[in-house]
Amino acid sequence: MDETDNRTTYKVVVNHEEQYSLWPADRENPPGWRDTGQSGDRAKCLDYIKTAWTDMRPLSLREKMDRNGSSSPTR
Repeated sequence: MDETDNRTTYKVVVNHEEQYSLWPADRENPPGWRDTGQSGDRAKCLDYIKTAWTDMRPLSLREKMDRNGSSSPTR
């Protein structure tokens, strides 16, 4: 981590697959990503992601597994 991380304000963004990421607050979101409403320093945003993103599987995989009645990925 360098000095700029301490001065940068980030926002938490999420995509259609419910995957989370940090993004500089002063930049436009990348295509396909929307704001979660959480912003702050890097540590605050990472703490938010840790509590919000409890299932790392993409939404489409979770939905497919729910339809198939499976709780774990199949090969």
